[in-house]
Order: sequence, then C-alpha cells, then structure tokens
Amino acid sequence: MTDMPADKNPLALIIEDNEAVAEIFQTALERANFEIELMRDGRTALDRLAMVTPALVLLDLHLPHVSGQVMLRYIRTEERLDKTIVILATADVLKSENLKEEADFVLVKPFGFIQLHELAKQIRASLST
Repeated sequence: MTDMPADKNPLALIIEDNEAVAEIFQTALERANFEIELMRDGRTALDRLAMVTPALVLLDLHLPHVSGQVMLRYIRTEERLDKTIVILATADVLKSENLKEEADFVLVKPFGFIQLHELAKQIRASLST
C-alpha cells in the first residue's frame, strides 16, 4: 500500500497513447475511487513516476518515446515503487505472455469496461485494508 491521507483516493497513473481508450480506462478507475493522472507517452510517464508513488499503474506496452516494457522494468526495479500494482493493458498477446511474471495483472485488448472496473474495485478495496 502506498502512503496516502485517509481522506484521499489513491493515485492511479493511466499510461495509454490512444485517447479514446484512455478515457474509458479513466472512467473505470474513477468509478472505483482512484485519483487519475493520464499520460500519453512513455517519456512523460517516466518523468512523472520519478516524482510520485502511485498505488496503481495501468500501462499500455506500445507507447511513443519509451515502451511500456521499459517502464514496467523501471517500476519493478525502483524500490520506492515496490508496492505499486501494475496492470498491463495490451493487444500484444506474445509480449504480454513474456511479461506476465512482472505485472500484477494482464488484460488483453479488447477487454470490457466492466472487467476493468471490477478489477479496479477489487484493487481499491485491497488498498483500504
């Protein structure tokens, strides 16, 4: 669990370059009571990860500038982020299979809004305990 005041929702970073998909992700996580920051490329996301400790990262693998795979490895090697939950969201089945041990969850696109929302609610509930 990340450090956060009791009256504040945990931070979730959504790192997704497709605007329409990102908006769906954002709605699903907001409805599960996460505070959302949305990033559209890997470089911006890495810069932000250097400054915050999110409870959750929803990560696309194919991103401009810095790949999701590089970002996942950064998260997993950064001690400060060791409790950050990572959900890979990708259409790349082969790559997701190779990275499933490093991620907490893998959702293969296309997946449903309800599936993501239910997973986010479960994760949010686990952060409260």
